Amino acid sequence: MTLITKILQVCPTYYPQFGGVEEHVQKISERLARKFEVTVATTDPSGELPKEEVINDVQVRRFKSWAPNAAYYFSGQLMAYLARNSRSFHLIHAHGYHSLPALYAALTKGPNSFVFTSHYHGTGHTFVRSMFHIPYKSVGRQIFEKADAVVCVSRHEMALVLERFRIDRRKITVIPNGIDPREFEKIARNSKDPRVVLYVGRLEEYKGIDHLIEVLPRLHDDMRLEVVGTGPHASALAQLAEKVRVKDRVRFYGDLPREQLLRKYAQAGVFVSLSRHEAFGIGVAEALAAGTACIVANTSALQEWIDNKNCFGIDLPVKIPQLAHVITTVSGRTVCPVHLTTWDDVVERLIRLYEELRDESEHDPSRGGESRRLSGGVGTLPR
Repeated sequence: MTLITKILQVCPTYYPQFGGVEEHVQKISERLARKFEVTVATTDPSGELPKEEVINDVQVRRFKSWAPNAAYYFSGQLMAYLARNSRSFHLIHAHGYHSLPALYAALTKGPNSFVFTSHYHGTGHTFVRSMFHIPYKSVGRQIFEKADAVVCVSRHEMALVLERFRIDRRKITVIPNGIDPREFEKIARNSKDPRVVLYVGRLEEYKGIDHLIEVLPRLHDDMRLEVVGTGPHASALAQLAEKVRVKDRVRFYGDLPREQLLRKYAQAGVFVSLSRHEAFGIGVAEALAAGTACIVANTSALQEWIDNKNCFGIDLPVKIPQLAHVITTVSGRTVCPVHLTTWDDVVERLIRLYEELRDESEHDPSRGGESRRLSGGVGTLPR
C-alpha cells in the first residue's frame, strides 16, 4: 500500500496574511505537519514576503501574483510550479473557489488524489466580481469535477455547491472550521467591557461593517467600535466614520498578532458580523470560545450559529434602530457553555478522508479524478 507522506496545500495567500481561508490553511497545515511532509504553495501580491521559508514545520513557497482589489490572484509562476511538481505529491488539497490558485491545481492534477475545500460564497463580492462569476462558472466547475472529494465548512455551503454545480452529493464531506481551546484557556475573561463592539475580518463592502459605524450615534456616547483586519474597504469606512461624526469612537487596528487578537475577543462586550455571504463564520466561533456574545446577519452560514442564547440574529437589510436595540441588549451578556469543533478534530477527519482516497486509488489507480462514493459521507456541524 502506498503511504501518504507528501501533501501540498494550495491557497491564494498564507500566513502572515490575514483572513478566514488563510487561518484555515495555516491551522490544518501545521497540524498535518506533525504526521506528513506538508508544503503550502501560495501567492504574495506584495512581493515583500520570503519566497521560501519554513513556518512551524510547514514548507511555504510563495509566487508572484496580480490581485486587483485583493481578488483573483493571477499567478503564472504558481501555475508553472504546479505543472512541474504536482505529481511529486501524494495528495493535493486546494482551497478557495473565489480565486484562481485552486483552478491551477485542478488543471495540473495528475494521478494523485485531489481534495478541494471550496469556501464557496455563491457570488462575487462586488458588482464586477459578480459579473465575472457568470463566465467563470463554466471554468470553475472543473475544480469540483476533478476533485476526488469536496469539503464544505457548513451545511449552507454544501447546499449552495449542490445547487450551483450539481455534483454528486456523495462526493461532499462537511467539516467545519475549528478553534484551538488551549489558546482561549490562557486569556483573562474578567476584563470584559460592555462598551466595546468588536468586528474581526476582512474589510470588504459585503461584510456590513458600514452598519456598525452608522449605528454608533444611536448607542450610548461611551460605546465604541473596534475593527480588526485589513481590506479594500478600509478607506471608505474611515470616511464614513468621519461623515457620521463618530471618528473618535471607531478604532482600526489592522492585522493584530494572535495574542492581542485573542484579548480583543475576550474584552469585547459583543462581537458583530453582518456579512451578506459567509461559508462558515470563524470569527463567531472564536468570539464564543472567548466567552463573548455575538450578533450575526440572519443569512448564509451565519444563521447556523443563531441560538438566541449566545448568538443573536439580525435580518437583512439591516434596520439601524433594531441593530441599536440588539447591541444594547446583548453587549456584556454572559455566554453559556457551547461545544465547538477543535482544529485537532478537523485534522483527524481530514486524515481519515485522505486515507479513504488513498485506499480507493489503490483499488482503482486509473480513476484519474473520476467521482467515486466516499464512505465518509456528509458530515455534521456541532451546535
